[in-house]
Amino acid sequence: MAPYSFHETARIEFDEAADYYDAEHRGLGLLFIDGVSRAVTQIRKFPESCEVLRGRNRAKLVDGFPYSIIYSFVDGHVRVLAVAHHRRRPFYWSGRR
Repeated sequence: MAPYSFHETARIEFDEAADYYDAEHRGLGLLFIDGVSRAVTQIRKFPESCEVLRGRNRAKLVDGFPYSIIYSFVDGHVRVLAVAHHRRRPFYWSGRR
């Protein structure tokens, strides 16, 4: 599996979304965390299999939630750039590296 890291802001987005879901319904935050974890594992196993958005940036849907993992794959390393809700402004994360 490819090594990976989260952009600092992507980590904040992830944590805030998990907290939101848990506040809406106890245990839902854990389901969100699990969904993101499965998506990241899939990305790490097959980093070039997801939809290309722009340049080296790709997107992987999070099963069961209106989120995508936006990432780049450069020099064998996966960099998670955003945990993006589908209703957010498109490409808001484009300046991240």
